[in-house]
Amino acid sequence: MQLSAQRNASAATQRSSRASVVPMCSMRVTPFVARSSQNQLRSTFSSSTAGRQLQASAAPRTAARRSVRALAVRAEISYVMVKPDGVQRGLVGDIISRFERKGFKLVGLKLYQTPKDVAEEHYKELSSKPFYGKLVEYIVSGPVVAMVWEGSGVVASARKLIGATNPLAAEPGTIRGDFAIEVGRNIVHGSDSVENGERETALWFPEGVQSWDQTMTPWLKE
Repeated sequence: MQLSAQRNASAATQRSSRASVVPMCSMRVTPFVARSSQNQLRSTFSSSTAGRQLQASAAPRTAARRSVRALAVRAEISYVMVKPDGVQRGLVGDIISRFERKGFKLVGLKLYQTPKDVAEEHYKELSSKPFYGKLVEYIVSGPVVAMVWEGSGVVASARKLIGATNPLAAEPGTIRGDFAIEVGRNIVHGSDSVENGERETALWFPEGVQSWDQTMTPWLKE
């Protein structure tokens, strides 16, 4: 009987030991402590004076790098406007098509009823001319189509596509040479310099222009 009691006690001890062991496959380790420590470290660092100073000093450098990258990759832009006579005569599609076929990228486009102050600012370099007032009234007389085109040498190329200011002197094949006969109704405007392209774009598109990838670019440039 003593031997039987010992066996029963041993069996009970083994069952108790097995019950207290949790199989490893049923355990899931979640690094709460590690994650909490990381969050605490971030919080402590960002709220400390040293952390704020480091973040503040890094911000200008980051902004400067972004600005340099933006300047490095920024393409030339030209502001092109179909004037009220061009819109009324239904020439908008043809004009856009000529720029597209040339290979330039359209990054800004809107139909716009020009406020008088915008027209005056746009033509401010002509403010001393006797025709200035009449020119402003003409531009605000109906909607215009304001556009920004982007590409290598777009300012000079756009001027060639548009033609001479006086349509009678414009070459056949140009927009003015094909569609206009008078200076006062010469259909379209194009920036006359890179600087004016930037200035006019900022004036007519204060909200900014679009940035997108043109898939045909590899077929235009080596």
